[in-house]
Amino acid sequence: MAVDYGVVPEEERQRLLRYLEAVVAARKMPMHVSVAFNAAYFGFHFAGEGYGRSPLRLDDFPPVTLGECTPPLPVGAMICVTTGSQPLYAEICYKEGAHPAVDNLGNTPAWLSGSPVGAKGPGDPGDHNAAKRRELLIPDLHAFGPGLSLSPAQLHRFRSRQRWINADGHIVVEAVYDSKDAVTQDDLSTYARYLLSTGRSQLLSPFVSVSLTELAGGTDDEILLPGLLRLLDTVRRILISSDQLRMWGPYAMTRESVAAGWREKGPLGGDDMRNLVASVEHGAQRAAPQSRRRHSTKAPMAIYTAVGPRLRSFPGAAEAIEGVGYASAVCRANITLADFIRRDSDNGLLPNGARVHLDDFFEGGGVWSSQYPGNLSSPHDALTPAGCGWASSMPDAGIPTREPQATPIDNPLEDDADLDPVELLRVTEDALVYRQPLRLAHLTAGLAPLHPLVAEELRSADSLRQAVWFELEHRGQLPGESGAPQKTYAEVTDQSRCLVGVTWPLDFFPGLVLKFRWSRSGRTLHAATEPLENPVRFGDRLVGHCYDARVLTREDVPGSDRDGDTAVGLAPRELVMRTVRRCGLLTSDGHALLDRAFLPRAVYGGVEPARAQSVALESAVAELLAQEVLTPAIGSRDPAGQPHYPARSTEPNIPLIGYRPPVVRVRRSWGANDPQEDMRGVQYVPGHLRRLLPGCSPSDTQKEAFQEHCRLLGKADGWELPDGYTFVTQYTRGQ
Repeated sequence: MAVDYGVVPEEERQRLLRYLEAVVAARKMPMHVSVAFNAAYFGFHFAGEGYGRSPLRLDDFPPVTLGECTPPLPVGAMICVTTGSQPLYAEICYKEGAHPAVDNLGNTPAWLSGSPVGAKGPGDPGDHNAAKRRELLIPDLHAFGPGLSLSPAQLHRFRSRQRWINADGHIVVEAVYDSKDAVTQDDLSTYARYLLSTGRSQLLSPFVSVSLTELAGGTDDEILLPGLLRLLDTVRRILISSDQLRMWGPYAMTRESVAAGWREKGPLGGDDMRNLVASVEHGAQRAAPQSRRRHSTKAPMAIYTAVGPRLRSFPGAAEAIEGVGYASAVCRANITLADFIRRDSDNGLLPNGARVHLDDFFEGGGVWSSQYPGNLSSPHDALTPAGCGWASSMPDAGIPTREPQATPIDNPLEDDADLDPVELLRVTEDALVYRQPLRLAHLTAGLAPLHPLVAEELRSADSLRQAVWFELEHRGQLPGESGAPQKTYAEVTDQSRCLVGVTWPLDFFPGLVLKFRWSRSGRTLHAATEPLENPVRFGDRLVGHCYDARVLTREDVPGSDRDGDTAVGLAPRELVMRTVRRCGLLTSDGHALLDRAFLPRAVYGGVEPARAQSVALESAVAELLAQEVLTPAIGSRDPAGQPHYPARSTEPNIPLIGYRPPVVRVRRSWGANDPQEDMRGVQYVPGHLRRLLPGCSPSDTQKEAFQEHCRLLGKADGWELPDGYTFVTQYTRGQ
């Protein structure tokens, strides 16, 4: 096996195959090729003993601490998780990227998908000589037998504290690479070099059954490395040859476990896997812009979904993703998507005109791209990571992305079709459940949005105008407002898909998120608001239900209400706020940034204002900045005149002004007789510096929080905390 896979007798191949199949079945988790090598080389025993009888020396294991920087650790590495009491010994069985830019629904910025390690933003690869990447490590805490394993009570206590492992039993670290070239190596080459450096003492132990020095015939790295790579390749090819296993990249799972997961009716079972496929399949189609501008064309749209965070959002998934269960769920989900691509598409091109393909294997458990309309032909395999997201962020790239762009200054009220995020929650034979925020147009015209799948069902019917019953469940409904079913009509065209004739409660506002349930048998659409555990003060509005911050920032502006939308009669201060929120570049948390130089033209519809008007606007901007209602920031402008944030290193910097709504949590429960009473005694405290006692130093978390604080403020300097100080993040002080 150390010479070549082809010279191994078939009998020996089958012997190793039977052993590895048994190990995969016994460990009940996806088994990486590196972990399979460990099992065979160091001796993994069954009956719960694991590596407990192996020659491994625990003192040789590198220490790992949650949240801290560490040299990169490959899958298969044996580690020691440092704690305040007894150490935790574990084998890393799975890892993935855990970039904070991926939200909790799996929505991934285009530039991050396929980006090089250390990339700082769209088109910015960062420093080539050194790089840092946030990684999620899944340890097998029971790999060394009962003598070195935690009891359920101890494990629960460690998870609850979240100081050494997080609530799921996982470890998140900042992996520091010497250079970006070190990350371009494949998994097996990386692990081989790790064993010959950090893990050298355990690899060359004289107590293993047959040492690598004997197998390779020498002790020099020039001899050991090729022999080790051939051993790893032999293990890989033997796993691939199995009829009992399914592979996702270098991970092997038993076919029985994959099938059992699909048959499961609970969280992350067959229904959730079908919902995941449907959300990826229809993702770009529902997000494709429907621009109302004249002389415009429907540009392609691509969205990127990370599988791992998306699985976490399914109801009841928390228990299913604890420990190594997360690795099983992610690999099973990717296998499901791969089977869908092979079965129902032509190299990713679907009958609905969209194209789905794997874009990044590592980040977030795998990032899948859905583009609509899709290319008729593609030069790469749909199941080979393409990195189209990162490529699209490079200068002069022609690949469309979902990265939010500032609306053109000459048309500040352009329709924001990308502000209609439809989240498909569940699809069954009887019902379809989805979540979507209300837009200002829905409230003013009495419309209820329909999911594309619901619209397709209604479009296929014979009648063009179909009656649909609409039911609304809203906690906090005002007196005199009836919750009785409403008789509405479905309007399904190429430009619109909604119910017409809906009466909304008076306290509904743009950005309010509703959960819709479409009943196929009863032809009824049920909508319900989702109360927050504690209401929040978002800008000037007290909000007690789930909301979309981006829609609320964009449409709940001065001069806009359910009776109309006009800037006529607004004071300069209100005009500035309206323009920044309506025309600025939106971030996921509702932060809007606008090119300051174009503010006067944007306020007056592309026309240069008179001198008196310009002076009034500048005075209003200065007042808003002084009161910290608006904040300064630094962006950049590309050759086409398009502003970008964060600033790109290849473009000239420009000053921006930003609206970042203060969000204050109200501690009393929603439903008090006087909602304004909830705010009495509550004080919002912004982030600030605090002097430390002599000999004390700030934590890495506070250093990163201060850097984020400086970035949001657009501060060009002061990225490092001054000596003797720490940073206190924003919080609410009150009763």
